Amino acid sequence: MTVAHLSRARTAARVIERCRQIAALTEVPGETTRLFLSPPARRVHTLVTEWMQAASMSVRIDAAGNLRGVLPGPTAHAPRLILGSHLDTVPNAGAFDGVLGVVLGIAVAEELRGQSLPFAIEVIGFSEEEGVRFSTPFIGSLAVIGKLDAEALARTDRNGVTIAEAIRIFGLNLSDLPNAQLAASSFAYLELHIEQGPLLESEGLPLGIVEAIAGQTRMSFVFEGRANHAGTTPMHLRRDALAAAAQWITAVEVYANEHDGLVATVGRIDAQPGAGNVVAARVTASLDVRHASDNARTAAVRALVSAAELAAAKRGVTLSTQTHLEQSAVPMDPHLTRLLESAAKKSNTPTRKMPSGAGHDAMIVAQRLPAAMLFLRSPGGISHHPDETVLPGDVEAALNTAIEFLSLLRDDKTIPKDDHA
Repeated sequence: MTVAHLSRARTAARVIERCRQIAALTEVPGETTRLFLSPPARRVHTLVTEWMQAASMSVRIDAAGNLRGVLPGPTAHAPRLILGSHLDTVPNAGAFDGVLGVVLGIAVAEELRGQSLPFAIEVIGFSEEEGVRFSTPFIGSLAVIGKLDAEALARTDRNGVTIAEAIRIFGLNLSDLPNAQLAASSFAYLELHIEQGPLLESEGLPLGIVEAIAGQTRMSFVFEGRANHAGTTPMHLRRDALAAAAQWITAVEVYANEHDGLVATVGRIDAQPGAGNVVAARVTASLDVRHASDNARTAAVRALVSAAELAAAKRGVTLSTQTHLEQSAVPMDPHLTRLLESAAKKSNTPTRKMPSGAGHDAMIVAQRLPAAMLFLRSPGGISHHPDETVLPGDVEAALNTAIEFLSLLRDDKTIPKDDHA
């Protein structure tokens, strides 16, 4: 083992340990739960600030609660590369979702400090991505692209506290929100993140290169039949809303299995009146459809609505639907993606190109900057769960690939020039 390899292996072990240190900072003893601007977020800021400063970074917390460390470039106006991910969690989370990307970003800065780079590096720990506290995601990344608007700031949590009030309670100045926007010199964004799924593990691969973040459609379906006695109502005279929903749910699974790259999920169902001896009168069910192609996703939604209509009509049941989310797919920047692929090859790391089925801050930042994403294998395909973990060798491979990516970026002719140099 070379000295350089041994050093990177030690860095990878330190990255994992730091993620576990952050996981211990929680609202709920015995689990990792850390929502937007909750008290443990302040302790995370203190801890991560220490690591950033030790890496020779200047540190600030912006008005949306994003923690930001900058490793300066050759001049104050040098082009700026952004590395980032989020520091909040879902309830009872694992230690690596989001957090790993922030800690790896700091590790990259540690490795490259003192080297002659033509650009600055800014590592952002976004304050919110999961959408748990206020039932709306991406508060942190929306702020950095200037799209955290008045409507969003007025959203309330279960205690009636608005996002604007939460920002003030945390001790931040809402009038400084414009200063949360990315520096005008920012030219690219890279996010390192666990896959949160089983694909890479199933193929024995440590890393994946994200080509696009899948678009999402989220809907609710209401099947309306008629309640009646389970013992006295003949089968052919029933208007069974639950039987109609069950036929449709099976059709959803069959359709998704027949179309590559599509995932479709009925994750919630509520049957009323909900008694074992009563034919169900009303069923409400959710539908979540995702694909990296918007055309494929919208075609799937049309087909699945038609399947629901057929299932309802067969049983004399009425159907109504409501769309709650229509999120277009977000392609990653082709040039940065090619550089990331080359960086993985230079670091002798096998990868595959893949879509992301989950949403990430990269899909928001991509509205402002060219963006790329690198996935790390999730052992067991587990995420949003205390058993979520990473392999030390995969963390080392991600670190090697990220540093090779920055090396390629240093010589890339597409980087904007520093007019003040």
